[in-house]
Amino acid sequence: MILVADSGSTKTDWMMDGEIITENGINPVTMSEEDILSHVRMMADETVDEIFFYGAGCVEPFADKVRKMLMLVFPQAEVLVESDLLGAARALCGHEPGIACILGTGSNSCLYDGERITDNIPPLGYILGDEGSGAVLGKLFLNKLFKRELPQNICDAFFEWSKMTYAEIIDRVYRQPMANRFLASLSPFVRLQMEEPAIRILVYEHFNAFVRKNVMKYNRQDLPVNFVGSMADAYRDVLTDVLKANDLLVGKIIQRPIERLADYHS
Repeated sequence: MILVADSGSTKTDWMMDGEIITENGINPVTMSEEDILSHVRMMADETVDEIFFYGAGCVEPFADKVRKMLMLVFPQAEVLVESDLLGAARALCGHEPGIACILGTGSNSCLYDGERITDNIPPLGYILGDEGSGAVLGKLFLNKLFKRELPQNICDAFFEWSKMTYAEIIDRVYRQPMANRFLASLSPFVRLQMEEPAIRILVYEHFNAFVRKNVMKYNRQDLPVNFVGSMADAYRDVLTDVLKANDLLVGKIIQRPIERLADYHS
């Protein structure tokens, strides 16, 4: 039996025998081998003979940590561990060439030849880059909010929605861990305000920056541009407008890659 996994830092989607099981995330950059092992053990099954694991942070040498733990739990299985970006590319493009993008809490993109990644503009994280991500959208929104560049009704609605003060927000961003996740958690509010012109312009410029700084750099207007992730799914209408405005081909936009990854390996 084949076991396929798509993992981020927050959650892992496992698919086995047509069933999707969602468990805690696995990221070898931030987790010890013992922590990874405890998560992998929950999926132990002697009938599994092939494992395809795609995960955030799964580049060498970190991928070897995940590989070793999988082989401990599944000694009878052949194990392949690859990056979440390659997983996104295979889920979106299959065996055809294309441009594949991840838009979630963070962002990433690549040029894909139908089997492997051939080029990648580094995302740089939410401080230096990550255009198109939930974390950066949250950062841009808060900047405009506190710099008084948004209508008062939007400001009032946000403080009512978030139940947070200025001081509490500053504390979450600068003093508490995982500021990127907190910033990304503001995206649902932004989505609710898309009828407001100032918000729609903010969101459009956010995704336009992603396309211009990342996608356009591949110089492949002949290939479809595909997206996976929560941000891509939530803002698919704006993404489509941005791609068309930049004379790019609109490809697939999906929220979760796990089912398509299972089809790729079936």
